[in-house]
Amino acid sequence: MIALIILVVVAIYFVITYNSLVGIKHNVEKAWANIDVLLKQRHDELPKLIDTCKQYMKHEQDTLEKVIQARSRVSEARETHNLTALGGAESALRTGLGQLFAIAESYPELKTNEQFLHLQTRISGLENAIADRREFYNDSANINNVRIEQFPDLVVAKMFNFKAADLLKFAAEELKDIDISQRFNG
Repeated sequence: MIALIILVVVAIYFVITYNSLVGIKHNVEKAWANIDVLLKQRHDELPKLIDTCKQYMKHEQDTLEKVIQARSRVSEARETHNLTALGGAESALRTGLGQLFAIAESYPELKTNEQFLHLQTRISGLENAIADRREFYNDSANINNVRIEQFPDLVVAKMFNFKAADLLKFAAEELKDIDISQRFNG
């Protein structure tokens, strides 16, 4: 009788733990899907911004090319779910966009262009949303990783082949202090 009670308790524990780990795994996937949607939206908006800027920035091809190349690398990393490459590509894209917006300050006609202003606001909003979602994704991935390594949950995780989730890491450039005076003097 005692053996049967212990067996039932162990079975209930395994079921509860398994279901909890499945829920956590799906939260990680959902968090990634949320980032993916925002990256896709930004990916679709960038050509419009570049086309608008090209009309005014005849001498700034290098900056526009950097943004185009970074956009391509972000897209490739997003499609392959390569979080390491995505972190670096995201940094390059943010740097390129920062330079593009700074250069745009030198073009009064562009600064007052309604489409440019709309796209600048839209892309800035997407950047903020992506940053929020990256934080949520990393929190979800961390919860997953901790749970599948904790005893006794790791027994169930190993039995059913639960995997650790990669964190979306920031490139070293994103962690450096920003020299604001350089932005005003540029």
